[in-house]
Amino acid sequence: MGEHAESTSSSSPSAPEETKVSRRAPVDWRATGGRVASIVASIVRWVGLIFAALLVIHVIFTVGSANPDNGIVSFVKSWADSLALGFSDLFTPSDGKLRVLVNYGIAAIFWLVVSGILAKIIRRVGGAS
Repeated sequence: MGEHAESTSSSSPSAPEETKVSRRAPVDWRATGGRVASIVASIVRWVGLIFAALLVIHVIFTVGSANPDNGIVSFVKSWADSLALGFSDLFTPSDGKLRVLVNYGIAAIFWLVVSGILAKIIRRVGGAS
């Protein structure tokens, strides 16, 4: 019987805690949407920057006559070829190094401009400043 009295006395202080209603602060969905838009816009900018950097590295390797059989050089070239889109044969000067410099350089600028515009649109639509 002593145990029963002890358990009721320990449950009585917890009874008021169960009846308490926790109130959360209201969520500011506009601010949350702005933060999400800002994060997505930053990711878009970083992806564009990485694409442009790969293209510029390919130009540096080509102009600097890097060993095409090197793993890093071939990796960068494979990515640069796919990222150049239709720019890889836009201009066709007779010098191969100049061709890579101009065409892949334009492709790098393209990625920077497009990612910047997309990031700005995402921020504006998402409500971020």
